[in-house]
Amino acid sequence: MTAGGAAATSLPTSDRARHGRVGGSAARTLNIGEVLDRLRVDYPDVTLSKIRYLEAEGLVVPARTSANYRKYSPDDVARLRYVLGAQRERFLPLRVIKEELESLDRGETPQERPGPRPVAPPAPRALDVLLDGGEATRMSRRELLAATGLSEEQLAELEQCGLLAPRPGGSYFDADAVAVAHTFAALSAFGVQPRHLRSSRVVADREAGLIEQVAAPLRGQRDRSGARAEDAVDELAGLLLRLHAALLRSRLRAGPSG
Repeated sequence: MTAGGAAATSLPTSDRARHGRVGGSAARTLNIGEVLDRLRVDYPDVTLSKIRYLEAEGLVVPARTSANYRKYSPDDVARLRYVLGAQRERFLPLRVIKEELESLDRGETPQERPGPRPVAPPAPRALDVLLDGGEATRMSRRELLAATGLSEEQLAELEQCGLLAPRPGGSYFDADAVAVAHTFAALSAFGVQPRHLRSSRVVADREAGLIEQVAAPLRGQRDRSGARAEDAVDELAGLLLRLHAALLRSRLRAGPSG
């Protein structure tokens, strides 16, 4: 059996955590940050939002303190490892993994399901490569115009609308500016003008302010606040992007009169 399946035979259940609050258990419980640190040893891509999502889907139910903080038992951590292993090693959907966990909770041996065969990922697109470059991306004004196909007038209007700008104190554009220019070049094919996108900049400014407000207390802590604050910023940004996409899709489905 694969690594994800092998965990099935020794997976502990978490019935205590499902129905109770943290009490005087002999086993030490962990907060969500400590759980994340442990899981990342074997699953580097796991995030706080991923753990919370698995909880929301009912795959793990940690106990709660009187102040409603999550407290994870060793059984809970084992269940999370089982889920992550089944996803990575056997490519199983959460619905199937949940059925396996329910079988294990009943003392049954779940039917082995190998899951679909992995598919080779598509080749990265040029823009993704640029974004991955982060601060290493440096383009002069002439290089940016050549790479995006924008005219000098279009680039100047993007700058006037506050949608992009050279790096402070420099004459080059970074990866974010290049991404904005590439995206606008695609939008311009539909007749979109820089002035139409001013509201996008306003929304981005407001959401950046919200993220900084939420992350500020973490930056002020003295323990491992640096890494935690950056993790929080990344997670909040992803959640806000997801929210924006869902709201946009909902609005489009509602139609012009919605």
